[in-house]
Amino acid sequence: MFESLIFYMLMLSIIFLLSSNAVTSRRDKSILYARIVITILISCFILCINSYYSEFHNKGIGLFGGLYQSTAITHIFHMFVILITALVLQLNGFYPRKVWTEHYSSLSKFLFYKFVYYNSFILNKMAEQFRIIEYPLIILFVLIGGIFLISSCDLISIFLSIELQSYGLYILCAVYRNSERATSGGLTYFLLGGLSSCFILLASGLLYGNSGNTSFDGLYIINNISNIKDNIIDLDVNLDSLYESYYINFSLVIMSIGFLFKISAAPFHFWSPDVYDAIPTVVTAFVAVFAKISIFILLLELVHYTTNFFASQEHVNYLYEEQNSLFNFSWTFTLLVSSLLSLVIGAILGLTQFRIKRLYAYSTISHVGFLLLGLTVNSIESIQSFIFYLMQYSLSNLNAFILLITIGYSLYLYVEKKPENEKEGLDGQVYPAELEKENLLLTSEIKDLNNSPIQLINQMKGYFYINPVLALSLAITVFSFVGVPPLIGFFAKQMILSSALDNGYIFITLIAILASVISAYYYLALVKQIFFHKTDYVLNPVLENINLNASIVNKTNPSHSQDININAHNIRLSSSLTTTISVLTLIILFFILIPQEWLNMANILALILFNC
Repeated sequence: MFESLIFYMLMLSIIFLLSSNAVTSRRDKSILYARIVITILISCFILCINSYYSEFHNKGIGLFGGLYQSTAITHIFHMFVILITALVLQLNGFYPRKVWTEHYSSLSKFLFYKFVYYNSFILNKMAEQFRIIEYPLIILFVLIGGIFLISSCDLISIFLSIELQSYGLYILCAVYRNSERATSGGLTYFLLGGLSSCFILLASGLLYGNSGNTSFDGLYIINNISNIKDNIIDLDVNLDSLYESYYINFSLVIMSIGFLFKISAAPFHFWSPDVYDAIPTVVTAFVAVFAKISIFILLLELVHYTTNFFASQEHVNYLYEEQNSLFNFSWTFTLLVSSLLSLVIGAILGLTQFRIKRLYAYSTISHVGFLLLGLTVNSIESIQSFIFYLMQYSLSNLNAFILLITIGYSLYLYVEKKPENEKEGLDGQVYPAELEKENLLLTSEIKDLNNSPIQLINQMKGYFYINPVLALSLAITVFSFVGVPPLIGFFAKQMILSSALDNGYIFITLIAILASVISAYYYLALVKQIFFHKTDYVLNPVLENINLNASIVNKTNPSHSQDININAHNIRLSSSLTTTISVLTLIILFFILIPQEWLNMANILALILFNC
């Protein structure tokens, strides 16, 4: 089976990287390890595609003694998380800037000549993210935990998988050991993540104690039979010895609290803005995107198989209305309440943020509310919209963080220049400089500037006049978050809200629409800072007149070389960053031209799930 081969391939890669890390003495080998891992992930992605077309079964098969399963949904999202991981790793696998010159821009020069330049300090090759050799190894651990979690169908495998994923994320947050803020953020994440794991472990123990098994198949059967006992009163069968349905419901409520902690859904969201803001942006890009995908897919299967009874739905609904039992409820009501709170909190608390990553955190909480709404409805249309929303938002959120990192790289050559007699506060107002002494000026110390160059929203003021293309890409991504047509985010929100309305969730749909309108304010405030303010950045006077020596050397005849001079204007963003941003932005922008592939895939996966 190809999926088993992928697991073994990733495990062997970890063993080889561990051995290599143990004997290496050069910390700058990290970039080589990152490229090796990217190559491995590309191979796994191709292997997944071959497996999908050669050995695909609609109803899936069991793996490793029934601890894991391989279905259409797990297979697609295995490929998706591998792709997301490869995109994040290229931030550490390639240098952020390059030297570009017209003398070396032709294809013949590229093939037959070698460009050699010196004094490469300006390219930031010695940045900390390129000197942490453990980074690709930790990423692989997290990836394997996520892949296992997506395929888990047993309480034991769920706990082991989510802990493998979580431990890697804890270490990743605190891997910048010279950063006090990153260490503090990693410790916060570890303590609260450990608390959420306790809820999951407690719920697993209760489920095992009440049912006597840990397999999802057994829990699904017991849950369905218990609901039949509670709701079908005219059945001529003695079911008194069967389990009560609220045993499983209460246990799953406790387990859902642990999962809601992990995905930073309200009211268990309070850790995410602090952690996102404290850890380096390169790490935040992975933590904010990857950690949620695997948990949402697990919740999708858990919700679906524990809320679809053997009895006809009309009969069950009728009996629900007739009976007023205290325990006659579904555990998915917890997800619905969390969805409502996430929509409200993510929209309102985001209005007061002036730090960009905290703003991203509250934006994520709001979008988690949309995902939980689609998950709770649990119809074919809502599951289709849920799958589509999860995939498009993961790509859009990743693009937003990569853009934030790239903007920081592009400002390396600039300095911020302000008038000597005035200073701007974080509220956008300009104050006389002497007010700062009276502590009346709204200022905030920017720590870890090397690890997170862009931390405040007003640091991007007037950025359109520095790099219009990156500014437009960020605006397109932000408008997709808002849900502006015809961007991909509009269709995702429209599908979620439409499925909720069709199933009678009118109140929460109105709340979701209002939350989208409110959250549009802080998104548009960010766009206003970028496009409608003049920039305070000017080219660093130290670098403006600097000349670097470079040579174009013939590969076949090294004695023939041409010496040239380059300056700060020859420093450009690397092709890896620009290509990734271009592809992701074009997907967001031109989805309306090729919507069928994405929508058909989401529809087919939803139909397979309901027909199994």
